[in-house]
Formats: sequence, structure tokens, C-alpha cells
Amino acid sequence: MHIHILGICGTFMGGVAALAREAGHRVTGCDAGVYPPMSDQLRALGIDLIEGFGADQLALKPDVFVVGNVVSRARLADGTPKFPLMEAILDAGASYTSGPQWLAEQVLQGRHVLAVAGTHGKTTTTSMLAWILERAGLAPGFLVGGVPLDFGVSARLGRGTSSTFVIEADEYDTAFFDKRSKFVHYRPRTAILNNLEFDHADIFDDLGAIERQFHHLVRTVPGTGRVVVNATEESLQRVLAQGCWSELARFGAGGEWQAQGSHDAFDVLRQGERVGRVEWALSGLHNQMNALAAIAAAEHVGVSPAAAADALGSFRNVRRRMELRGTANRRQGTVTVYDDFAHHPTAIRTTLDGLRQKLDAEGRKSDRILAVFEPRSNTMKLGTMTAQLPWSLEAADLSFCHSGGLDWDACAALAPMGDRAQVAGNIEALVEQVVAAARTGDHIVCMSNGGFGGIHEKLLSALNATE
Repeated sequence: MHIHILGICGTFMGGVAALAREAGHRVTGCDAGVYPPMSDQLRALGIDLIEGFGADQLALKPDVFVVGNVVSRARLADGTPKFPLMEAILDAGASYTSGPQWLAEQVLQGRHVLAVAGTHGKTTTTSMLAWILERAGLAPGFLVGGVPLDFGVSARLGRGTSSTFVIEADEYDTAFFDKRSKFVHYRPRTAILNNLEFDHADIFDDLGAIERQFHHLVRTVPGTGRVVVNATEESLQRVLAQGCWSELARFGAGGEWQAQGSHDAFDVLRQGERVGRVEWALSGLHNQMNALAAIAAAEHVGVSPAAAADALGSFRNVRRRMELRGTANRRQGTVTVYDDFAHHPTAIRTTLDGLRQKLDAEGRKSDRILAVFEPRSNTMKLGTMTAQLPWSLEAADLSFCHSGGLDWDACAALAPMGDRAQVAGNIEALVEQVVAAARTGDHIVCMSNGGFGGIHEKLLSALNATE
């Protein structure tokens, strides 16, 4: 089968492309501004990429066009279609489907799907769960919205006769012609509900609307399935109150699965009984909670909690999750630069709190944290959560915001932080601000859900060139 993917460089659609190629299909695709890292991964797989969404691609005559949710019926200021290929597909009556629908029908059918949903931590928890199953010998298939360092790829079918498939289950909509959340297509037997806050203000009116979508996911889990749920989240309790027909496994305070100890070395308790121990390099309460969720889910496919906890000891996390990008040498020490995907205020706060706790535990309380961020997600661009920004940055000693492309006033939003916050309208000015403020021993955390204009390398280069 020949499939042509519209929006192929997104993390999800790129994963679909990799799975289709591994399954033996001919895969081509297009996107606007074909970009790495997904473009590099796809080309390495021998997948032809086309720049733009030109109608001439209809001449490829694939068996089916697989449409990503970046595609719409929008028109430009001059009245021409923003996605002329989609208009040509509709006019020609060509076969098309969404990425989640294609995945459900061609890959997930007949497999034990373990789906990881939640506002935060989906990518990390999905990667943890896949690694646990891998170490247990289950050779799972997976699709992750990032690149797990332990696997080096974002998706694979699974080896041998593996019947398990671990998937990051996103609540964002499926396609312009299917406004259901992506995860409704996956039909999991094991579902993790990690947390739930308001997000995606571009498609959801309020938190209640997202809760309804999460309950649609719960409705698809069979009676012999398991729903692993964060016991500390009131929003998830409201979801379950709408009905649950599967076994429940709750984690966190008030649940049967709990952790005892520090975030980087803790016992795993089930109903108060010690069933495993995790000792790893990760930090933060959020990762401890992610671990509990993954361990409880893995047990549902036969992996003992002790084995799961042991596997997490060698887990290396995911690219762009507090990924060390390098150190700049200074006369009396170094400045460290990290890359993190955090873009929601809660995720920003969690990331910075985790680093602060780690530094304090290592006896480095005097080390400063410099937060460098861009409000790039659709929700943040709308200005829906600007009031939460000062709260999200409390653990940082200094904060630097890239305000380019925003319709709201970043200076006003960060005014409560006084001289602890600076704003710049372009990357070059932002780099200058950070370099001028940086000193030996600082930890610079760059946070964005995009490429951030290559700021990591620009910072390292500029810091190495100055004293």
C-alpha cells in the first residue's frame, strides 16, 4: 500500500509514518518547513518528504491520504486555500483518513493497547512503560511523542509476536473532519489517566469539555481492562464519577499505589506493602508519580512491580526532557544549559521545582536557575494562562521570556516578578540578556515546545566566547 501523509513532520504523524514504513508500506509525505528532528528520522527510514501542501501531489495517486490535524479548510487573505492539496483530495473524491484512524485499523487492531493520557507527563510515562515492558522481554510496539533515549526512535511495531503496544494518548482533536480526541480511536485495555488540567484553549472551551473527552476514553476500556488513575486529581475523580466499568488502580496519596522515600530513591508500596524499589537519575515528584503509573500499568500485562521498579533504574528519559545540551567553560567553573519541552505553566513550575530540589539535595543550594522560555503553544499564544506565569517561575532566580509573535503584553504579565524577569522580542536579544546575566555555576533551562530558534547552541557559543 502507498500512503501519503499530510503533516508528516509532527511527532505523532512522523511516528505513524515510521510504523507504516516498518510494516512494509510505501510512505511519502509533506509538510510546511520540513524540519528536524522528525525530518532526519524519516529520511533515515527512506521516506520521501515534499515541502508544502501543493495540489500537484494528487498526481502521486497513493492508495490513501493520511491527514494530520495541522490541515484545515482555512483560506489565506487573498482567498486561496491554505492547504490546496486537501482541496484537491476533496474535489477528486480521493480516499483519505486521519492518522489516529489509520493507526487504529492498521496497527492497533487485535493488540493489547496500553494508552497514556494526561495534560502533563505523557511522553515520559509512555517511554517509562515501554522500557519496563522491553526489559521484561515483551518487546512492545510503541508510539511516543518524542524520542526515548533507550530506544533512539519514536515508534516501532514491536518485535516477534509481541501483542502489546504502548501509545501516548493525546486529547487534542483528530482532524478537521473528526473533532474527537485522538485517544478515542485507540481502544486501550490498559489506560493511564496521569493528570488533567485546562489546556488546548484553541479547541476546548473549559476544563469540563476536556473531562468529557477523558470520559469518552474511559468508556472504551473493557470490563477486563484496567484504568490507572492519579488519586490526587479532583478533575479525574469527576471523570470517574461519570461512570467506570473497568478495574481501577489509583496511585499517589489516597491510592493503593504509593511511593515512600526521596524522588530519586523510593520504595513502591501497594496497599502499604513494599513491592519494589526505584533508584534512578531522574528528579521531581512528577517523575515519581509517572513511575507509579507505569508500574501499575505494567502489572496489568504480567510484569511484577519489583521487575518494573528495577527496570526504571536504567531508564534514561526522553530527548528534550531536562536534556543536557552542554556546558560552557568559565574561568572558575561552568554554566550548564538544558533543553526541556515544558510549555504549560504547571509543566514549567514542575520542571523548575524538580531541578531546584535536585540541586538542594546535592548540597548546591547556592547554584542559580535561569529560566528561558517562549509561550509557543496555541493555549499560551492566546494569553489564556498569562496570570499563572509568575507562579510557574517561582523556583527560578531569573527568568527570560521570548515575546516574539505574541498578541499579549509579556512585560505586563511578568511585572509581578520585578527585576527577576526580562523580556525580548527576538532570539538574538534574548541571548544577549541571558549571557549578560549568567555567572559561574548557573543552570540555564530553555523551555519550549518548538525548536526555540536554536537558542541552546547560540547560548553555549556566546557563553564560551565571554567571561
